[in-house]
Parts: sequence; C-alpha cells; structure tokens
Amino acid sequence: MTTTRAEQREQTRLRIVGAAVEAFAEHGFDGSGTRDIAGRAGVTQGLVSYHFESKDELWRAAADQLFGELETALPGGWRDVGATDEAVREAVAAFVRLAARRPQLFHFMVDAGRHDDDRMRWLVETHIRRLFADFERLADERFDGDRTDAAHLFYALAGGGSLLFAAAPECRVLTGIDPTHPDTVERHAEFLAHLFVP
Repeated sequence: MTTTRAEQREQTRLRIVGAAVEAFAEHGFDGSGTRDIAGRAGVTQGLVSYHFESKDELWRAAADQLFGELETALPGGWRDVGATDEAVREAVAAFVRLAARRPQLFHFMVDAGRHDDDRMRWLVETHIRRLFADFERLADERFDGDRTDAAHLFYALAGGGSLLFAAAPECRVLTGIDPTHPDTVERHAEFLAHLFVP
C-alpha cells in the first residue's frame, strides 16, 4: 500500500514535532535550534521551515503533542462532580504512567514555567488552565471548599508524579531502583494514587 503525498507530509511533520519535543525537553526553548531538530528528525532544515514558520510555532506544536497525550491518557470520570475515590486514584495513576513514558512533559513544563513570557502564558491558557480547573473543583469538593489547596494538589501531583522519571539517572545512582522498570512505574502509580486519595 503506497502512501499519498499528503500522508508523507503529515508523517514528516510528526517526525519534526517528535524531534522538537525531545530537543525542547533536553535543552529548553533557548538552547534548542531548528538545525538540531532537523537532524534529530532526519530531515533538511528547509523541511522544518516548510512545515513551521518559526521556532515558536514548532514549540507550540510540541506542546500540543505532549498535552494531547496527557489528555488522552487521563480517564474522563475523575472530572465529574462527585467523582469517586477510585476514579480520582485511577486518574493519578494514569498521569504517573504517562510521566514514566514521557518524562519530556516534566522537563518541558519546568522550562516553560520558569519564564514569565508569552510562551508560558500561551501554555497556561491553551493547556494548563483547563487541567487546573479540575483541581480547583476537586479541592472544593474534598477540602471543605478551600480552593487555595488546588495549587498544592496540582503542583504536588505534577512534581510527585513526574520527578522520579525525569531524574531517572539520579534515582538509579541514589537508590539502585530503575524508575523505568514496569514494576517500579506501577508501584509509584499506586503509591501516589493512595497518597492523594487515601
């Protein structure tokens, strides 16, 4: 079965975005160049420019890719008003599993979050605010209406669910545990899920 020209263009675009996710996660926006991204994707610099008018547009496509994966990974039931403890636990575990598969999400968010600029604001408004609204609702339901706890819940899960995998080499040296081993991922998912919803 042959692929059409449009399918080939889309496959090339997706390779470029995948390479951009890796580069931006490793080196941040400022430390990443489109020439490096082209090399990682196995394409010419001209193809990167053909698909993306600027490095900023490519960064946004990388963010869309990562947060699209996050949205797909999270089960819907935890967002419901009055969600069961089990639904919330499963959402926490799903996040941990994604963080294990995609430690780039943590690095990407940390790099974007430490700059008070247009990219950070775009990321908040396009992707993060919607997620945070779910944490506000959860905090409202589970902490006697104190929505200020939403920030603590949100960042505790973002860090607690991700750092083990984002700092995997350090964890291996420090503890002798391989964070990427499926048993470790599941243990961490279970641990965090029950820590957040005992």
